[in-house]
Amino acid sequence: MTYVVTDVCINCKYSDCVEVCPVDCFYEGENMLVINPDECIDCGVCVPECPIDAIVPDTDERGEPFLELNRDYSTGPWPVITRRKDGMPDAEKYKDMKDKIKLFSEKPGEGD
Repeated sequence: MTYVVTDVCINCKYSDCVEVCPVDCFYEGENMLVINPDECIDCGVCVPECPIDAIVPDTDERGEPFLELNRDYSTGPWPVITRRKDGMPDAEKYKDMKDKIKLFSEKPGEGD
């Protein structure tokens, strides 16, 4: 088992989770974060830090569809992020929106 970031993160990108990760397995895209499932040690400390419940186990039905997306973008073009940043400017507007995958951007974030 590993943890994954779901589309709930899109256009919110709260990064409280990255500061508690003991193995720095978060990667930053333009409008969401992902977890590298091969680096994640399944400790779960990031889960309660996410204010919008965007992080779930890959065995959860909500997480399973996002396992490959997390793997693809954490092992490719997106930089690692280890320090908390402010959420996106319109995060409050998007936090309760459903099916945000249509807003997903493949562009990398800044990292740290």
